[in-house]
Amino acid sequence: MSVSAPSRPAARTVRRPLVEERPLRHPDLTSPQVMTRRGWWLVVLNFLFPGSAQAVAGNRRLAKIGLGATLAMWALIALAVVSAMLWRQALVAFATNWFVLLAAQVLLIGYAILWVVLTIDTLRLVTLVRTGRIARFGIAVTAIVLMVVSGGTAAYASTVAGSTRDALGAIFGASGPSVPPSDGYYNILLLGADSAKGRDHMLFDSISVVSVNADTGAVTITGIPRDMRNVPFSEGPMQDLYPNGHEGHSDAYCGWDNKINQLNTEVGQCMDGEAMYPDAAANGSTPGIEATKDAAEGVLGIEIPYYVFIDMDGFAALIDALGGVDITVDERLPTGAIHQNADGSLSGVKGWIEVGEQHMDGDTAQWYARSRYTTSDWSRMQRQRQLQQAILAQFTPANVLTRFQSIAAAGTEIVNTDIPQDLIPYLSELALKAKEQKVTTIELVYESAGGIGVDPDDPDFDFIHSYLDGVLHPPTPTATPEG
Repeated sequence: MSVSAPSRPAARTVRRPLVEERPLRHPDLTSPQVMTRRGWWLVVLNFLFPGSAQAVAGNRRLAKIGLGATLAMWALIALAVVSAMLWRQALVAFATNWFVLLAAQVLLIGYAILWVVLTIDTLRLVTLVRTGRIARFGIAVTAIVLMVVSGGTAAYASTVAGSTRDALGAIFGASGPSVPPSDGYYNILLLGADSAKGRDHMLFDSISVVSVNADTGAVTITGIPRDMRNVPFSEGPMQDLYPNGHEGHSDAYCGWDNKINQLNTEVGQCMDGEAMYPDAAANGSTPGIEATKDAAEGVLGIEIPYYVFIDMDGFAALIDALGGVDITVDERLPTGAIHQNADGSLSGVKGWIEVGEQHMDGDTAQWYARSRYTTSDWSRMQRQRQLQQAILAQFTPANVLTRFQSIAAAGTEIVNTDIPQDLIPYLSELALKAKEQKVTTIELVYESAGGIGVDPDDPDFDFIHSYLDGVLHPPTPTATPEG
């Protein structure tokens, strides 16, 4: 009978203490040093990867929500960065869509609330009473500061999305259909006037046409004197009414004459403008503006489908929202509610804009654009064009981002346009290209006044057409054969 060897007891697996294996979830509660170190880790993890603190030390269901939202946020940011580099127009199209902006606003508010919830839960997991006495205050303050940074950023971004949606709705609420560029250009009529309370009419103080090259973004601004007479009209109701141009027309009752800036009063108040331009209101325009468009087309010989109107009464607010503008002043100009007396002296002068480099606030810039008693109308046109370019220069991404709320609020108060919202992405792309190039300006006035040699009282429109065409479509240089 064989005797079997005694069996050995099975080897027992030695497990390490759970406290050492998972120190963040099961720490040594009796060690202030361990709890302090753990507390700092949890706070940092909560900031860098919201939800990760809960994943390693707390409620895993809350962790899934936090980490899922974090991953989705980083994915959207990455997609936005890639789109900005490769599909900029598509990004702008999404960023200016009212539904996308509404969804972004809701999501950002949700992120802000989630960060608050996760931070409060993280502080609960830290167990401050178990940390070192000095560290308790530091951990708590750091967690709150990081919560304000993250949640506050999301909350601010949410308000920006809401302001963008409101501003786009207010400015582009009613706009006409998109049209392709005309001869390679998007031409936009830029109008400036003072519609202050108490005025029963409005004459355009500033009339210019911005021509944007549809390929390169190059910008040409053509200034039309507000006192230009005898203007022709492009095909339409005004040409039917005045086939030979606005020659010699005047009306004492309505207070207009044949100057181009009088068209808004003539058509808007003293004619049946709605019958003449029945689609104007539906497209976000007015009969007076449409008549002025027809006149500008006749003057320049180009198609002008869109307009932008800037209310000079609120002009200062936009400049202040941008942080002011930098202007090189060539002649000393008065400011204030100025009146020219019979002897030629001025009363009501509040101050003077001195010659040289000036950083102007909104009020000063407004007087700089309006001042005319010590200079000519042609000089004022040049200053207005100079101010337009200075404002465009202030629309840098950093400036717009930091001052967006005030810029948007000012813009909705003073800007009207019939540019369709679906053109914004394309025009935004061209605007970025335009900032890299010098703006070309053309003034339809005397050469002595800085113009191209046009008499506003008796303009040669054929010459204007030919000159502008040469600027917008310069001849292509031909290669000379090598000899």
